[in-house]
Amino acid sequence: MSITTTTHLNFRGDARAALDFYHSVFGGDVVSVTYKDAGAVQNPDEADWVMWGQVTADNGFQVMAYDVPSQTPWHPGENAVFVSVRGDDTDEISTLWDKLVVGATVVRPLEPAQWAPLYGMLKDRFGVVWVLDVAAPYNG
Repeated sequence: MSITTTTHLNFRGDARAALDFYHSVFGGDVVSVTYKDAGAVQNPDEADWVMWGQVTADNGFQVMAYDVPSQTPWHPGENAVFVSVRGDDTDEISTLWDKLVVGATVVRPLEPAQWAPLYGMLKDRFGVVWVLDVAAPYNG
């Protein structure tokens, strides 16, 4: 069992450019899944926006990013960052969730998602937004 924490950056239409820029700075590999790739298009103009993206480099650098869809409220600087906790064990992630959720506002319950065995989002009592999930292999 192991978990990782990663800075998760939120954009509105600029996630791909940001990921490419961070890749040019830190090297490594870029992976991105669009809303179209995931079959989750709600606005045709946003089909090619990044639903989930990541840069991972051998030097230890890692950052995630996505484009907040237009039907979801988003204000730069207000929800600019999530803390992502990713693991490979559902029991471990569930235990962490149960501790973090005390006094929190649940944005999305921890439950199976189309892209992960478990996925959930909450805003803790300090105003920090956390995303917890169990990693699923990327089949590009």
